[in-house]
Amino acid sequence: MGRRALRFLLLLFLAPWATIALRPALRALGSLHLPTNPTSLPPLAKNYSVLYFQQKVDHFGFNTVKTFNQRYLVADKYWKKNGGSILFYTGNEGDIIWFCNNTGFMWDVAEELKAMLVFAEHRYYGESLPFGDSSFKDSRHLNFLTSEQALADFAELIKHLKRTIPGAENQPVIAIGGSYGGMLAAWFRMKYPHMVVGALAASAPIWQFEDLVPCGVFMKIVTTDFRKSGPHCSESIHRSWDAINRLSSTGSGLQWLSEALHLCSPLTSEDIQHLKDWISETWVNLAMVDYPYASNFLQPLPAWPIKVVCQYLKNPNVSDLLLLQNIFQALNVYYNYSGQAKCLNISETATGSLGTLGWSYQACTEVVMPFCTNGVDDMFEPHSWNLKELSDYCFQQWGVRPRPSWITTMYGGKNISSHTNIVFSNIHNIKDLEPTQMPINDRLDKENVARIYHGILCSHDKDEFMSFSGTWMKLEIIILSKLTQEQKIKHHTFSLQW
Repeated sequence: MGRRALRFLLLLFLAPWATIALRPALRALGSLHLPTNPTSLPPLAKNYSVLYFQQKVDHFGFNTVKTFNQRYLVADKYWKKNGGSILFYTGNEGDIIWFCNNTGFMWDVAEELKAMLVFAEHRYYGESLPFGDSSFKDSRHLNFLTSEQALADFAELIKHLKRTIPGAENQPVIAIGGSYGGMLAAWFRMKYPHMVVGALAASAPIWQFEDLVPCGVFMKIVTTDFRKSGPHCSESIHRSWDAINRLSSTGSGLQWLSEALHLCSPLTSEDIQHLKDWISETWVNLAMVDYPYASNFLQPLPAWPIKVVCQYLKNPNVSDLLLLQNIFQALNVYYNYSGQAKCLNISETATGSLGTLGWSYQACTEVVMPFCTNGVDDMFEPHSWNLKELSDYCFQQWGVRPRPSWITTMYGGKNISSHTNIVFSNIHNIKDLEPTQMPINDRLDKENVARIYHGILCSHDKDEFMSFSGTWMKLEIIILSKLTQEQKIKHHTFSLQW
């Protein structure tokens, strides 16, 4: 469970700005990547300056003076000193330039909000390494990799920007992030309300800790996505696990699997669990980047890639050999849609721009998020949540043990009603929504919850999605505009339910 759990926890944050139009809460782990005309890949944003700011390695101790350079990006093409604002991206677990170039929403609204865009890199990711090349070589160096230290970095950077950029001193700042970055944006407003007038937290799973939500919710939602994208698609995937087990029980079966799946290296019996984990991660990745337009965020993919995948998985009642050949065709959509891959590498599922080492450590310390499968409500093999096994793995890997209750102690869990001016933006299919899948709003006052029920949410039609995304963006721009008008700010916590 240990290594597999850590890989899965990283996967849950792979798509921080994914536009997923028809899914419940945790399914849309990022939801701000919405171009004005969402029919093709949004253009990469290149008009920014790359800058560095000297940060303290430890903001909360007094016996060290060590510092490091935090990288950040600034785009001020549309910024106005009079009546403008600052949109501050709370960087998450990866290279900040990669996230910047795949974050459409901030670029889309910059002109209307007269905003300066700032993208701050999270410590221990990208180039922002407190101990340089030795940052991950000594576990003592990793003691400063926490969300609390990262939030303090953001606060110090904002102070620096307001102090050094003429015209920025009195401008309102809004924190924006998606997925883990969305959690950071919300927590930043909670912990530093004097620094930002509000926060836009897109698909931020702030309740995915301890027992605040059932551990199986996420994978159940992923399964629903495949079930709705094609007849018998999820059933075919569910049946494939036993087919792999049967075929891998002999040497000839292992050889056949290696060839049928076009793997770069031949399988041994010890590789089978890793193979199944890799395939599972692929289905999760597809669920998180099931965009209505062609994209290359994690891999080059067509529009609505799960629909394309499910074209090969229409019949679960075929022989093991034919079923696994169909599974290969489905995997090939994700790994070789461009036709450039000569073989499939089961050690790779996504871009190298993500900080796998840093996230592994965070998942072993404070970002302890329970996930499980049962093989009944989902299309995956059963895997229980085993904290002890994870703890033992973390101690072996990093010399630390997780603190599963620390995040709720630090940030309040469900008890967030005292905090204000936070927009929790989540895209839901209202008809499928269960109370346990609502990660944000059941503790908020009714007057502080903005709900939008839109009939188009139950369809995958592109034209309907375009109508939906336009409405969604306009509403968020209105809310952000209100937040930036400091004299008109009303203290509310919003939850956008779609």
